[in-house]
Amino acid sequence: MYDGSSLKGKRVVVTGGEQGLGLETLKELAMAGAEAICVGRTSSAELDAAAAAAAAGPGSIQIITGVDVTKEDTMAKMCADVATPIDMVINNAGYFYGPYEEVGVKGKEGHLNFSQEMLMIDVCAVGPLRISSALYKAGFLVRDGSPGKVIIITSQAGSCEWRLTQNPEGGNYGHHMSRAATNIMGVLLSQELKAEGICVQLMHPGFNRTTMTEKYRDIWDVEGAVPADEGAKRVLYESIKADISTTGTFINCEDGLKIPW
Repeated sequence: MYDGSSLKGKRVVVTGGEQGLGLETLKELAMAGAEAICVGRTSSAELDAAAAAAAAGPGSIQIITGVDVTKEDTMAKMCADVATPIDMVINNAGYFYGPYEEVGVKGKEGHLNFSQEMLMIDVCAVGPLRISSALYKAGFLVRDGSPGKVIIITSQAGSCEWRLTQNPEGGNYGHHMSRAATNIMGVLLSQELKAEGICVQLMHPGFNRTTMTEKYRDIWDVEGAVPADEGAKRVLYESIKADISTTGTFINCEDGLKIPW
């Protein structure tokens, strides 16, 4: 079902493209003929190779480094390097603290890391707001008179309703709190930007086989985790479909259905 032909000639910013889903999204954009712009703190050997390969194809990958989604003072650099309006920003950068978090009941010691919980909220929820608002303030979310799109990669982990059935045992506080914060941020941003016709689309990308989910490797097959290149196509398929009529909604890229709050 995926057809990326409509991405040809589009300018798309992607955060967190050094590896995993972000990297594969950049590759797919370039193959479709888009001008993909990777924004992040650093590059990687894999990203550099992808940019070099893209130079021979229909699209391109520009790499902008020195931009930290948790640092407000790096937003000016990002906008200076992006330079001109874009058609879409895909807020993909995220962080998932490694050890399992739990209070610990019935004699269990438990483990909570409050500073890491705050970092997850900063990266996953406040980060996309910093990026998107900076691009908006720079006048970059409207290109040639056409309103652009703000895509926010979040997770079903932020759905209170789904938590009641998918992990009734609780735990992993920082991850779930950060994604709930991401989701309400996206809704508020959609309400504000709707006046200018700018779509803000929240997406659960599905379960992807990436470094971030490596700790769940034992259930990849059971839970249907897909390679990141397939996950990228799912995200772009929904990104192409997204418009002002869907703004503020939370879409599951695995099936295209809305996720309850």
